[in-house]
This record gives sequence, C-alpha cells and structure tokens, in this order.
Amino acid sequence: MIKKSYEMKTKSITALVTALSVLLPASLSAQDAPVQARNGKAIVVFFSHAGDNYSVGKIKIGNTKRVADMISEITGAPQWEIVPEKDYHVPYDKLTEIAQAEADNGELPPYKGTLDVSEYDTIFIGGPIWWGTYPQVMFTFFKDHDLSGKTIIPFTTHEGSALGSTIQDLKNTYPNSTVTKGLAVYGHDAQNARPRVERWLKSLGY
Repeated sequence: MIKKSYEMKTKSITALVTALSVLLPASLSAQDAPVQARNGKAIVVFFSHAGDNYSVGKIKIGNTKRVADMISEITGAPQWEIVPEKDYHVPYDKLTEIAQAEADNGELPPYKGTLDVSEYDTIFIGGPIWWGTYPQVMFTFFKDHDLSGKTIIPFTTHEGSALGSTIQDLKNTYPNSTVTKGLAVYGHDAQNARPRVERWLKSLGY
C-alpha cells in the first residue's frame, strides 16, 4: 500500500513538472526573459565625454567610460567607443550650448572608424544624457547601423535626467529589436557604481 501510494505521488509530481515545463516558457515575455547573446556575442558601444563635466570638473576618464569598463569586465564583452570628429573639449557651459544646438537642429555629427555589428547579437549602448537623451553623435551611429533583431541594452550617466527618453528613442529607431530595461548612473558617482552594475547585469541574466 505504501509502495503503491509512493508510485502514485511520483507520477503526479512528474506530471506536474512536465506541465510546468510546457507552461512556464509561454508565460515569459521577451522583455522578462534572461538576456543572453547567442554564442556569447555581445559588445559594449558607447560615447563618453572626458574633460570638463558637470559636478566632477575636469576628468581624464569620462563617466560613461567608467561604467562601460565595468560592464566589459563583468560580461567579457569587447568595447567600441564612438569617437566624434568634432572636438567637444570645451568648458562645460559652452558644451551645453553646443549640445542644445545639435539637438534643436537634428544634427548628425560624424564619428571616426567603422564597426561591423553583424557578428553581435547583443549590443550594450551607453552615453551621457545631453538635453534629455543620448548625444547627437550617437544618433549618427544609429543611422549607420541596422540593429534589427538584436537585443539592445541601454545605459546612461546623468546628473538628474536618469535614462531620459533613450529607451523610447531606441524603440522608435529599432522597432524590430528587443530593448531591455536600462541602467542610469549619476555621473558624479560613476566610479562607485560597480555594485549597481553587477545587480543590473544579474537581473538581465549575466
């Protein structure tokens, strides 16, 4: 009797596990699923501004670069930095005027080099917030690269604007891509952000 009862319970548990294995994947949306690049092919693409920055003064390593380095160290993903041809090494107040003019005029400043994104499935995209979104030079990069079908993971550094409109801008630019939840780090605290970066990446499946 005990043996028969045990066998019945075992069959019931097996049936339950089988049912759950069928139902659970269907209940997870693409947004909720762990983010993993096929064959580990991920890359960190970013623009970072060194020199005169709000709150931290003149710095040799840009705030976004610090966060990008943490992401690469944790995930093992290589980096590609968007380096503008225009010189942005000007006093902070002047930089804000330049950034506003570029945004108002929809300017697409050129950048140096080229990147073949075809071999990557996951693209981390980072930059500072300039007038509510990514700097215009990043939109030049977006125009030049088709990221359809890829997973895009945004991150920003800021001094109060958080992610701004970056997520919606990325969704508008790449409607056929998956844009995950992003990470916003205060620029003045970028050098201390590793614990936050680690938690964020863990929530994404890294």
